[in-house]
Amino acid sequence: MSEKEVNNVAINWYPGHMAKARRQMEEQLKLVDIVIELRDARIPEASANPILAELSKNKRVLIVLNKADLADPEESRKWKEHYENCLIVNSSSDNLSKLVVNEVKRILQDKLDRAKARGIRKISLRAMVVGIPNVGKSTFINNIVKKKVAKAENRPGVTKSLQWIRLNEDVELLDTPGVLWPKIENQDDARLLALIGSINDDILDKQDLVLFGLKLLKEKYPGLISERYGVDENQDELIRQIGQAKLWLSNDGEVDMAKTVEVILKDIRSNKIGRITWQDA
Repeated sequence: MSEKEVNNVAINWYPGHMAKARRQMEEQLKLVDIVIELRDARIPEASANPILAELSKNKRVLIVLNKADLADPEESRKWKEHYENCLIVNSSSDNLSKLVVNEVKRILQDKLDRAKARGIRKISLRAMVVGIPNVGKSTFINNIVKKKVAKAENRPGVTKSLQWIRLNEDVELLDTPGVLWPKIENQDDARLLALIGSINDDILDKQDLVLFGLKLLKEKYPGLISERYGVDENQDELIRQIGQAKLWLSNDGEVDMAKTVEVILKDIRSNKIGRITWQDA
């Protein structure tokens, strides 16, 4: 494929376990007081699942922008102001449990006050934890519970069933699988989801994805590509030029395009190019 422009192949990924999880979540929602929706701080809107918004429309919602250590801190500050109830966190933060419990209690203070007025001194608040695949939900839960109760891996689709987890005497959590939606209409959002690793790599054209990422980087963070790879980021055939500059070559001395694409994509998904927020508040 030419490096001149990004192609128009649609990206969608909705395996069967996601459809099943959606039905289970809908059934369990009546049991919870609040929905904790994890989103990726690098793409706060693209990582917002419209299905989850529809399911939780009659519930209090706490938006948790996770992986803040990979995002632009100034943009994260703007996004926090944009939402009504929002926390900016990193799943491995030391004070995560206290932060989340305090915020849940604050949002549900009226429920706690009503219980107290009826003479009920202790009630357990129930929260459903939801989010798209690979948003760091299992790591988030393991951290706030202070033990490994959810399987955590840096790839989408690991959690496939619902489970109740007691956080403490005040809060109980319902862990849910990462869920996308059947058809992603906005393909720029789909590419952003793919860039951060929320869509199975096996269905992607990775070169197309890297072209999209490099184009957006040049627009939003000019100079970062040049700084990372030592190339003129405004030249043609940028992927090839990066491979040549870094000497990622095949046996015949030509640029190994597959390796170059893989390394750039890995750099984008970590913070090796820089702390990047792909969407403006």
